[in-house]
Amino acid sequence: MNMLEGSIGDKIIKFVIPLALTGILQQLFNAADVMVIGQFAGKNAMAAVGSNAPVINIMICLFIGVSVGANVVIARYIGQNRAEKVKDSVHTSIVFAFFSGLFIAVVGQFVAYPILKAMSVPDEVLSMAVTYLRIYMGGMPVIFLYNFESAIFRSAGDTKTPLIALTISGIINVLLNLFFVIVMQMSVAGVAIATVTANFVSSLLLFIFLRRREGMLKVELGSLKINSDVLKSMLKIGLPAGVQSGVFSLSNLCIQSAINSLGADVMAASSAAFNIEIVIYYIVNAFGQAATTFVGQNYGAGNLKRCRKITRTALLQNIVFTVVASFAILFAGEFLLGLFNSDSAVIGLGLIRLKYILTGEALTSVMETVSGAMRGYGKSMVPAVTTFAGVCGIRIVWVYTVFKTIGSYESLMAVYPLSWAVTALALAVAYFLARPKEEVV
Repeated sequence: MNMLEGSIGDKIIKFVIPLALTGILQQLFNAADVMVIGQFAGKNAMAAVGSNAPVINIMICLFIGVSVGANVVIARYIGQNRAEKVKDSVHTSIVFAFFSGLFIAVVGQFVAYPILKAMSVPDEVLSMAVTYLRIYMGGMPVIFLYNFESAIFRSAGDTKTPLIALTISGIINVLLNLFFVIVMQMSVAGVAIATVTANFVSSLLLFIFLRRREGMLKVELGSLKINSDVLKSMLKIGLPAGVQSGVFSLSNLCIQSAINSLGADVMAASSAAFNIEIVIYYIVNAFGQAATTFVGQNYGAGNLKRCRKITRTALLQNIVFTVVASFAILFAGEFLLGLFNSDSAVIGLGLIRLKYILTGEALTSVMETVSGAMRGYGKSMVPAVTTFAGVCGIRIVWVYTVFKTIGSYESLMAVYPLSWAVTALALAVAYFLARPKEEVV
């Protein structure tokens, strides 16, 4: 895809659709874990899987953030037509992803129990939750590898290839879920093993595609090493982006602890609702990543006027797509929640969460698009700090003040749209202050 010339709106859509479908498909396969568990192993097992989501997201978001750094660096070098730098960046990304994942996999075996215990996971759920988390953590090398490989393809405008790999691995995931849980009676362990196996397949497929690819993105085994200068550039952009993504998970970890204190029904309902509402986030995030990649290439080519047009176009499209999809899912909320668990109490509580989350998703469109554009400019620290203060700060204070006083599930869910509104406004102001001026280039 030529991001440096020609029309913008249609190219953003072509970039976003496969990327959003990749995220949605990935979440549908993750939701299949919860569905199979909820229908065939009971709501305690379902709650055990759901209680792990914030912990897993913190680990993954941090390193996916670094993969955004890889995306920006590679896109910028493509815009500058520096083939050797692109090659160094590609190989550095793959090596860093694998060994970072290996480190997290080892550490995860030791921290799984104390983390979940600290989150107030109920005793009847705790042992299953620990089992799931340890197995999932063991698969981090291939999970990280898939995300970095996807970033490599995105940097050149290719969002279809990761979708193909994910589709194949996702089908394998669903089949293994059914086999391990229904046939082998392995409960949460079976679901975790199926997930890790599917991620291994997707990361292997993308590696094979990169090996066979021609041009600057081709992977050569003899070139698999870390270039320290390239890694520094990736970390400079990627770590703040990872912190920004991790902030959501960190604040959600605090909220999950509050949810856990409300009992297994609320835990199961929140888990089911999360697996539905997260679909919207992948649409929002896809436009944010489009802004990052398109701005990154054009900023590398020195075209600031086009960068600003890209940001405006991506923002408008993001808001429209997000609002339409959010209300469509909200309308079908009761049916969708019933796919996870038929318990009327669980469905009712799930609808409360969907109402608060989906009606405020347009605010996340502003947050992700503006943040994505700033990352494309290489200014990753600004959105990270703003998001940390706006999202994490407000949510943690809310949990220990308002929720502690009122104690209801609705009072807890109300913090989501509130934190988004404050942060979206702050990020919009930060964007206009921090974006490069015309005379800089």
